[in-house]
Amino acid sequence: MKHAFACTLLLCLAFTGTAPAQHAPTPIGKSAAKGEKTMNKDEIDVQGVIEKMTTAFQNAEIDKVMGTYGPGAVVLFQPGQPVSDPEQLRQMFSGMAAAKPTFTYSGHEVTVSGDTAVHIAPWDMKAQTPDGKEIRQSGLSIAVLRRQPDGAWKMVIDNPHGARLLPGNK
Repeated sequence: MKHAFACTLLLCLAFTGTAPAQHAPTPIGKSAAKGEKTMNKDEIDVQGVIEKMTTAFQNAEIDKVMGTYGPGAVVLFQPGQPVSDPEQLRQMFSGMAAAKPTFTYSGHEVTVSGDTAVHIAPWDMKAQTPDGKEIRQSGLSIAVLRRQPDGAWKMVIDNPHGARLLPGNK
């Protein structure tokens, strides 16, 4: 577990100095797509899960963060390295929350098909290393959510590194 925290801190440090673009956040119920399509209830609920997780993460409320993930969820804290063990997820989120991150999204695209949804959003993050150095990162979040038996949406796959697959972002 100590190794996981060290990897998280190194990951944060590795992105130091990467300046993100500045974007205005997209309000709930509006899509980032041209034409500002009005979202339906399922799409709003899915986006709400993402926003709930983001707010909880920024406030270091790790129990609330974990509550946005379904059983067996996978998070890619590093590209190509999925983590699914709940204790390791908790430790990784706790370690990253120590950097006091703040996130902004430049838009949200939500697509729902039955009990499955995908959320795509470009994001910017600012944080601080333990010695006070500013960290800036940006990326493209791709999350898959599943409707639970109680009707709530939970993330089952969370990949904040989707932009690495685009040309020029390796």
